[in-house]
Amino acid sequence: MIRVTALLTIASLAAYGVYAFAQERAQIVRPAVTSAVPIFSSSTNDTSFAWFYDAANRTVYVCRAQGNLAAVDCKGKAELP
Repeated sequence: MIRVTALLTIASLAAYGVYAFAQERAQIVRPAVTSAVPIFSSSTNDTSFAWFYDAANRTVYVCRAQGNLAAVDCKGKAELP
């Protein structure tokens, strides 16, 4: 009886694990920054970087674009004291 209960528990946990990992992950998207002022940009080896300062939040953002792609990655962020 204990062996059957243990096997059912393990099977239930395995099924839940497959279900949990199959869920679509929500993409966390930060809101658009409209008051950001460009302060610096640079490029090297087909990768471009641009720095922006948002005075309202006292935050500096760094954005990166690579190659001829239209996608821009703005994940870098630092809050100033």
